Amino acid sequence: MATELDLAITKACEVISDTSTLVRVVLSGRRRNMTVPFERIDLRPVLIKDEIALQISQSDGRVTTVKNVAPKDFQARSYLELGYANILVEHTSGALSIRITKKGEAQVHEEKGTREQNLDHDRKKARLLDSSDPFLIEVGISDSDGRVKPSRSDKYIQVEEFLRLLVPTLNSAIEAKQISKPTLVNPLVIADLGCGSAYLTFAVHQYLRSIDMPVHVIGIDIRPESLKRNTEIAKKLGIAETIEFKAEAIDQTSLTSCDIAIALHACDTATDDAIAWAVNGGAKLLLIAPCCQHDLQTQMSQVPEPWNLLTKHGLMKERLGDLMTDALRAQILKLVGYRTEVIEFIGGEHTPRNIMIRAVLTSAKAEAKDIENYKKMLEEWKIDPALASRLNIIK
Repeated sequence: MATELDLAITKACEVISDTSTLVRVVLSGRRRNMTVPFERIDLRPVLIKDEIALQISQSDGRVTTVKNVAPKDFQARSYLELGYANILVEHTSGALSIRITKKGEAQVHEEKGTREQNLDHDRKKARLLDSSDPFLIEVGISDSDGRVKPSRSDKYIQVEEFLRLLVPTLNSAIEAKQISKPTLVNPLVIADLGCGSAYLTFAVHQYLRSIDMPVHVIGIDIRPESLKRNTEIAKKLGIAETIEFKAEAIDQTSLTSCDIAIALHACDTATDDAIAWAVNGGAKLLLIAPCCQHDLQTQMSQVPEPWNLLTKHGLMKERLGDLMTDALRAQILKLVGYRTEVIEFIGGEHTPRNIMIRAVLTSAKAEAKDIENYKKMLEEWKIDPALASRLNIIK
């Protein structure tokens, strides 16, 4: 007898086979105990020399490869059964969303609504943020004519790509009931920890409001001048009721909780302050892009063999310290009940600090092997991660 998952995949295959109505397919996430060949696969119909082809974009988080195949040669089921946890199939009259749980069960959601095909072969990447948006002008990313300033183009792209990661992760968390669906009475509460000039704070607020998601965003930064500047911009944009700023240290903020905690390039252990505050406040989703990981580098004095082959070179020791810091942060989050991933959120040509830790609260109990491996690494390297101390994780 066919299972609900089998039936859902069969239905998805039927929609994909009709290229006259297919808009796009997105495969993302990973099913429990399964591996996938790419971090994400996108599929859409394109028109090439007056004939429809299926364009397949496959991303490993760093490089995206693209190939075009004839519809008759495309085996949809083989792609849908590769091990992806999230399957989205959009067509001209709606969308079919399949989320596969840890137990292998299918959560199927169908949505009605008109969507348009775009069959352009060399389609330009659609931007989530219009460069003429008033907030981009106010924060100094765009000039008075609404054009992105050349000196701020990397910042614009960083914010744009951050939103591209936030939105699908947020939607998945809401669908899985890990985050309650926002309402006007109970809006989504987002804390930007170490917000600085608030490029990201305003971008998240403005974009989510543009898709009619009720939000309340709080930007936290220790500098009083940031509070003054950002508050004035919020008032000028007329959004002061749903976005606010605090001049406080992350580890001493008066804010006690949020649904989503974000931190873009909080320096060194400020990232640990942000993660610890979010965990202690019960944040359901964390998106953290670390920066300047010096803490462990200063502790790497008793290096186990044969790792001294790396650490005797200063540059390589620094990079190894960065990777170890973020690997341990991800592992600590797993130990306290989060499902974690470490991903590249933007190309290295835009910033060398392009790693992101994405964590969703599941409250799953840590497995003994995860605890054992964590303790073993700390013992062998004689290190004490700052985040472990902040969360009182057993050593």
